[in-house]
Amino acid sequence: MSRGFRWVGGSRTDTPMGRGLSGAMYVEWEKPEGPGSSTPVVLVHGGGGQGTDWLGTPDSRPGWAPLLVERGRSVYVVDRPGYGRAAGTAPEGEKCGPAPTLEMTAGIFAAGADPRHTQWPGPGGPDDPAVVNLAASSASVPLDQAAAQQRDGDRLIELLESIGPAVLITHSLGAPAGWLAAAARPDLVEAVVALEPPGPPFLNAPQMGLSLDWGLTSAPLPYEPAVSAPQELREGSTWTVPGLRGLPVAVVEAEASPLGGGAGAVADYLRQVGARADHIRLADHDVRGNGHGMVLELNNHDILDVVLRWLDSVGLSS
Repeated sequence: MSRGFRWVGGSRTDTPMGRGLSGAMYVEWEKPEGPGSSTPVVLVHGGGGQGTDWLGTPDSRPGWAPLLVERGRSVYVVDRPGYGRAAGTAPEGEKCGPAPTLEMTAGIFAAGADPRHTQWPGPGGPDDPAVVNLAASSASVPLDQAAAQQRDGDRLIELLESIGPAVLITHSLGAPAGWLAAAARPDLVEAVVALEPPGPPFLNAPQMGLSLDWGLTSAPLPYEPAVSAPQELREGSTWTVPGLRGLPVAVVEAEASPLGGGAGAVADYLRQVGARADHIRLADHDVRGNGHGMVLELNNHDILDVVLRWLDSVGLSS
């Protein structure tokens, strides 16, 4: 196998610590021996997470990145600007919300109160070591989500321009960057797998600093007919997103997640704007007991198998 890392986009700036990068995305890549898959996979982390969420689990099992490489896929794991290994690249003066607390992290990923949630690698709750580790690796989210999503989408496009067409797998708040990149450059996105993207469409959640003014995103999507202001989208006309037309999309929902309730509505909206969207309920595939952090959980390999079978079904097998 071969592996490495690279920086994508951004600009050189002067900081109190010397010369630095602003707005750059960090990308770690790994390729299997031999030809591997003709379609690489780009993994986009969610919310305040980071690329390492795809590398391993809190109990030291392999994450989706190494599992995909074992299955013959070339994998690109990104840290969005301002997160993880790209933590120092957030634009100077960018305002962010509060840092994730143990209680907040537990509430999203492992509250420990839902008897259906059996796959988290720990007891759950704010004192759970797995929750403590996850909170320690998390960062606060920019308050200007429109600008952050647009920046993330632009960086994904730059990455795709250098590696060629790929499958995007996004988690949670990483999904808007995926929608924006796919809509702008459909020639570079073969399919999107969105693990519990923010929704339902037009969600307004001020407590999260999130408003999906453009349906699936806070940043403008290129609708047809052209839309000059997002409120037009609520006025009853039929709108499409030409760049998403015919794009295979899987919207994945876990059984015991507090954030999975909008998945079906997101899939419905994607079909409305032209995508070939499937709503995948893991429980329908006999994959039970998962929460929002499904890629970190005990049966993460079973969830990946569901995703790979779906990719097979749309003609994107290894």
